[in-house]
Amino acid sequence: MNERKTMVDNETTGISIRQQCTLLDVCRSGLYYTPSVETDENLDILRFMDSQYLKTPFYGERRLLSILRQDGYRVNIKRLRRLMRVVRWNTLYPGRRTTVSDRKACKYPYLLGGLKVDRSNQVWAIDITYIPMKRGFMYLFAIIDLYSRYVVGWSVSNTMTAEWCVETLKEAIARCGKPEVINSDQGSQFTSDCYIELLKTNDIQISMDGKGRAMDNIFIERLWRSVKQEYVYLNPCETGRELWRGLDAYFRFYNTERPHQSLGNMPPEKWYNPLGEAA
Repeated sequence: MNERKTMVDNETTGISIRQQCTLLDVCRSGLYYTPSVETDENLDILRFMDSQYLKTPFYGERRLLSILRQDGYRVNIKRLRRLMRVVRWNTLYPGRRTTVSDRKACKYPYLLGGLKVDRSNQVWAIDITYIPMKRGFMYLFAIIDLYSRYVVGWSVSNTMTAEWCVETLKEAIARCGKPEVINSDQGSQFTSDCYIELLKTNDIQISMDGKGRAMDNIFIERLWRSVKQEYVYLNPCETGRELWRGLDAYFRFYNTERPHQSLGNMPPEKWYNPLGEAA
């Protein structure tokens, strides 16, 4: 699928991206989207917050407000809360959360507590993160196999829709086979009807992080840290196409070359077996 995506090019073929994607049977998400925009000051704050989250994910809005004002930003709590939602800042702490959940949304229990993950395609973890760019920002959705740390699928977009996540997940299942369990947070994308229906149709067990359980999805949080520190912050992109190409190269490196200490200093590809057998 990734090889076919690299073939999409409207600069030399004279064929629209829509037509090329139809012919190649690939998703258009991320190939032509332009970054979402904010004011220059808001973009500076968002970049600062995204970097700061990797250092101090336990900071709450009061501490963030304090350090931003110390740096000279004239920001109030209402504005900060909105930007925290954009950057997907979820303060990590063991106490009770004050967020009020949507009572109408589907919620499922966390299934990974005490579970021994000993084979590929047993458990996948999914999440969305904020990606800063030179002029704006986009979102990255990724799917990781917990046994091997292999990234089985990913996509970028300038909006966080459930349909975008479902389409990317369908591609991963078609390419790598279906897992037994998929774990996510309780975000609206993962409590949506189309997401729940996809998993139920494929007989995939649904697992969701519990409120106040910061470590439930730790493996994909580590992936975000690696992606941002090793690629995103070092290579700020201007367009969605440039970001897609850069991430495509990074994830190839991550899967096939980058050693992982927990995997005996071997890359994930050496451990990933889509048949589900242990390496």
